[in-house]
Amino acid sequence: MNLNEQVDADFTRARRRARLRAVVARIRREHVSNKLLSFDDIRSEFAANNRLQRGTRVVEVEEIVGSVGRWRDFDRSFLPARASVGHRWKRIDRAFHRTEDLPPVKLYKLEEAYFVVDGHHRVSVARYHDVPTVEAAVVEFHPNLPAAPVPTTAKR
Repeated sequence: MNLNEQVDADFTRARRRARLRAVVARIRREHVSNKLLSFDDIRSEFAANNRLQRGTRVVEVEEIVGSVGRWRDFDRSFLPARASVGHRWKRIDRAFHRTEDLPPVKLYKLEEAYFVVDGHHRVSVARYHDVPTVEAAVVEFHPNLPAAPVPTTAKR
């Protein structure tokens, strides 16, 4: 199998897994828990406005549970929920197979949870290939109000 065929097969499998997870979640009546968390929703719940640049760090992929603005494009396991992300996803997957260096993803941190600002496809491909960590530029938000803890691990 050549690289293009491998990348196409990877995306097809990732989409199939996402669809299967969505069906199982609906059957179990837990479809809401299969979605990525929206940073804006969580941020407003915590009234978190104070931010601090934390610099570049290595982050466990399992701790990335949400997104800033693109939470509908991927499921809770960061599998592609929409076919429209395919072109970019495949490009990142191709770079992964070629072991090319990619820039760090950009994440917001709130409590112990991380939310993707930039690098959704990189996180998705990393999750698909069971890569345990990613390099990330992190901005941490501090809550002003106590709230229920943010879920800190993504479902598999």
